[in-house]
Amino acid sequence: MNIQKKIFQLFHILVIKKTNNSLLQFFRYLIAGGTASVVDLVILFIFYHLLGVNYLIAAAFGFLAGVTTNYTINTLIVFESSRKKKTEFSLFALIGIGGLLWTELILWIFVDNLGVPVMFSKLIAIALVLNWNFFMRKKFVFKKSQAIIT
Repeated sequence: MNIQKKIFQLFHILVIKKTNNSLLQFFRYLIAGGTASVVDLVILFIFYHLLGVNYLIAAAFGFLAGVTTNYTINTLIVFESSRKKKTEFSLFALIGIGGLLWTELILWIFVDNLGVPVMFSKLIAIALVLNWNFFMRKKFVFKKSQAIIT
């Protein structure tokens, strides 16, 4: 078997094949979350550094872009949809708002109280809020917890 075929098979198992294995789902969630985090950070950077918007407001704009990206990727490769899209996205966003509140608190503590730069503080917040978002969304939004074949 050639190396390209092995790589494709590994990719298929890690990203595409249906699974209810929490470890594989978490790996896929990291891909989705990583992509959404990049979108979030770019928006935060643009609004805060280039447009001069307050960092907490800029973080909220980044959140909106990130949560939309995250939901889209999650429904494609991480979890199987089991509800109407409006209901599902509403629950997904509601949990995301909880994550946003945690993020804003962490940013405020690190930036205003500890003097840590905004972008580094945001990375810390992402790392701290990641697990909470995954388990809340798995439990309350995607109860079936199976990946989708794309």
